[in-house]
Amino acid sequence: QVQLVESGGGSIQAGGSLSLSCVASGGYVSTKCMSWFRQAPGKEREGVAMIGIGGREISYVDSVRGRFTVSRDVGKKTVGLQLTDLKPDDTATYYCAAAKYIGNCPRRFDIRDFDIWGQGTQVTVSS
Repeated sequence: QVQLVESGGGSIQAGGSLSLSCVASGGYVSTKCMSWFRQAPGKEREGVAMIGIGGREISYVDSVRGRFTVSRDVGKKTVGLQLTDLKPDDTATYYCAAAKYIGNCPRRFDIRDFDIWGQGTQVTVSS
């Protein structure tokens, strides 16, 4: 059973940067699309970034494009998310997730396409 563990969250002022990491254990996720979602209090969970097998497919939600960078290291079974120019609206719990199926990433962010989730890491951005 694959388990995902996120780390790297914290509290930071607007304009700052954070680096999130997600480590997979108990199995392999190298043949699956990996993603980052986030959920703010009172809001639905939204997709932030996806990265395909080998890192060739990458997509971002419009609100973070140009500020966030997703990456993966297949050998280390890690997925990273570099957050820069952070804004108070980025405040949320950030979750790493692995796709249900082997192969390409889905065309759009949908939590139903991902069935293995980490416990989340909190990012708080103050103005």
